[in-house]
Amino acid sequence: MTTPYVTVGVDGSIIAVRALDRAAREAELRGAALDIVYAVADTDEAGPILASAVTRTRERHPRLPVTASAAEGGAVQALLRHGRDAALTVVGARGLGAFAGLVLGSVSLRMAAYSQGPLLVVGGDHRPHGGDVLLGLESDADADVAAFAFEEAVRRGAGLRILHAWGYPHLLPEQAPPIPTRRVADELARHARTEQAVPRFAVAALREKYADVEVQTRTVRSGPVHALLEATREAAVVVVGGRRRPGLAGPPRGPVTHALLHRSHCPVLFVPTGHAGDAGHAGTALG
Repeated sequence: MTTPYVTVGVDGSIIAVRALDRAAREAELRGAALDIVYAVADTDEAGPILASAVTRTRERHPRLPVTASAAEGGAVQALLRHGRDAALTVVGARGLGAFAGLVLGSVSLRMAAYSQGPLLVVGGDHRPHGGDVLLGLESDADADVAAFAFEEAVRRGAGLRILHAWGYPHLLPEQAPPIPTRRVADELARHARTEQAVPRFAVAALREKYADVEVQTRTVRSGPVHALLEATREAAVVVVGGRRRPGLAGPPRGPVTHALLHRSHCPVLFVPTGHAGDAGHAGTALG
């Protein structure tokens, strides 16, 4: 496609319908077309599902350009092909619960492992409207992801909430001789002041560039997984980056990314920041 487009995968399920509705809104926000994809073993069977998806979208978004196509093979490979040049790829995932990890592991986590562009994972319990954009900020190394979060806030006419969670480092090896309590306290205080300043300095240039975006920053001494998951309860979308090692296929590393993809209370907008693996192995590499 030569015009900007958003790709979404459908299969006739309620979860896929939610993803379809969200993808249509995302396409409108971006001034893009909507590309609906149904991966199926026999393309002759795809007609009713695709027709239903197109009809639903055109009824709700009559001015949105829509295309629909069937693709033979697995959903991951089809979405990777269609979404290679997409402004955004959208997939549905089951909501919270014991079975969520299995569903995410088969589609969403693989897409996060191999997608070369932004990926929106829509859970079954998402709220369709309201809330700010949430960004989990680790350090100033997250500049590209932070810029993407600011752009998302502009698109949605929303505020941006930046959360930086941190913990004290292990100051001493287990068998090290004791250090005077005052020295330890001073070191911890210096570390706390440094962490408190991270959100302010890391996005200073972006706040100046996007002066119209209302930004709230919060620094908490807590595990980042728990803090971010709690913050997703009130967010419209959470933006998270995933670093990949050059030349290595496989899922993005880090407990925060995995936890959000599995348990977030709002849709997760995953922004790859490293090198994608070989998409040709996406169907088998992750099991």
